[in-house]
Amino acid sequence: MTKKRILYVSQEITPYLPENNLSKISRLLPQAMNESGIEVRLFMPKFGCINERRHQLHEVIRLSGMNLIVNDIDQPLIIKVASIPQARMQVYFIDNEEYFKRKFTTEDKKGKFYADNDERALFFCRGVIESVKKLGWSPDVIHCSGWMASFLPMYLKKFYHDDTLFEKTKVVFSFFDHSFEGKLSAKLSEKLIFDGYSEQEVSGFDNANAKKLSEVAISHSDAIIKGSADLDSEILEMIKSSKLPTLEYSEGGYKENYKPFYESLFQAE
Repeated sequence: MTKKRILYVSQEITPYLPENNLSKISRLLPQAMNESGIEVRLFMPKFGCINERRHQLHEVIRLSGMNLIVNDIDQPLIIKVASIPQARMQVYFIDNEEYFKRKFTTEDKKGKFYADNDERALFFCRGVIESVKKLGWSPDVIHCSGWMASFLPMYLKKFYHDDTLFEKTKVVFSFFDHSFEGKLSAKLSEKLIFDGYSEQEVSGFDNANAKKLSEVAISHSDAIIKGSADLDSEILEMIKSSKLPTLEYSEGGYKENYKPFYESLFQAE
């Protein structure tokens, strides 16, 4: 019997970034699934504050070298990898000098939301998909966590739905109380139209806030997980209205709670 595969795409994973609910679950859940016999791969952004020497990151030459066009500009895609020895797992990092060299994650040292966070998110999501394609690794489930992964379900369903690598892939999105207060670019819709979306498909994307991204993620996902005990009431209402299969928040118990949820998606193929 072929092993089932889960691709984890997270904005934050500990120990590479400080521990919080998002980074902790993004680290421990894949380990639990890996130990239960499911094949897993993990991707996250290579923010400049991640210490490459301490965590022994190195570039994956065979995956690097691609260019992604974002806002009509060629941006080199660099893939790095590191191991979590105690978990027997590797983490792949999406890197780019323009977007991820700065020494902070999504806000500068004064707490100001980066003006190009929309492009950084688009680059990250597309970079993950293209890297997985280059690996030739077909996931049964893609589990996204963190607002920077919000565009991945949208890209996957629009441009990769007939790709044999992803034709049976289910997308799960986890919502956390770890989001952002700012707004994305006033020209986000133009950038998405350049990628191939219609004006109608990206209506309302300019100056998008966290709730808009939540709406985008929900509308293009196959299932939802509540990753925090306390979520915004509007997001909870969106989840309820979607009528998608939803796993309620549970603290720990990954094999007992998450694995049956994944298995229900495997069986829904």
